[in-house]
Amino acid sequence: ISRKWGETWITQRVSKSPVILIHGLGLSQGIWNPFRPELEAAGYEVITYDLHGHGEAEPAPEDPSLDHYARQILALMDDRGIEQAHLVGFSIGGMINRRFALDYPGRVASLAIWNSPHDRGAEAQALVEARAKKVWDEGPFATLEAALERWFTPAFRDQKPEILDQVRTWRGLVHEPSYAGAAWVLANGAVELTGPDQPRGLPTQVLTCENDTGSTPAMSLAIAKDLDVPEPIIIPGLQHLGLMERPDLFLPHLLKFLEDIS
Repeated sequence: ISRKWGETWITQRVSKSPVILIHGLGLSQGIWNPFRPELEAAGYEVITYDLHGHGEAEPAPEDPSLDHYARQILALMDDRGIEQAHLVGFSIGGMINRRFALDYPGRVASLAIWNSPHDRGAEAQALVEARAKKVWDEGPFATLEAALERWFTPAFRDQKPEILDQVRTWRGLVHEPSYAGAAWVLANGAVELTGPDQPRGLPTQVLTCENDTGSTPAMSLAIAKDLDVPEPIIIPGLQHLGLMERPDLFLPHLLKFLEDIS
């Protein structure tokens, strides 16, 4: 309260819920570096972290599961005294934030589910399970080079080899048993999230890329229908890791979504 010319002026600080950004399998919180400046400029506290067994995080203390990763977020929020947060999840991160919203709905201000898988159908499900098994049998690099072809457009792979090398570096940091467990969670978590229980009633944005073969536009449409939220945003031309290739195409959608619900 400040006083000016005998009159009382009350200035109330507008408090925005923090934004927690959840990275994808085999990656690192570093994927979000291009997003931080604009989110902070818009007044949000931005929190990134590494999934257990990734980056600088400790190995998973138990067999990985969506429930385990949801509890990792809960511990992070409790440690920081955060009551509610906007949860932006990429790929497996978009599965983790849905699990979190099911288990702890009162702690969620909104969900952004980006490039996240859903019901794949029997044939595609068998393929992703086979890739997860290959990781168990042969190690974290067994599937990486084929993944880079699925994740980045050919032109980008030619023009920005240093970005592909960054992804390779992140893969080299994983704790191998934790990563293998996480790969199995990515393969089977979609099945867990296609049941009747859904995190409905929350402000939710669903988004993917036109040419994402693992988290297709059809899957994102199914997620949006299951959650009873607006149809997904489709980023044209890009593949799974479009947010690393063209973060400038993703940021405006996130900022507008957060502004519209604030």
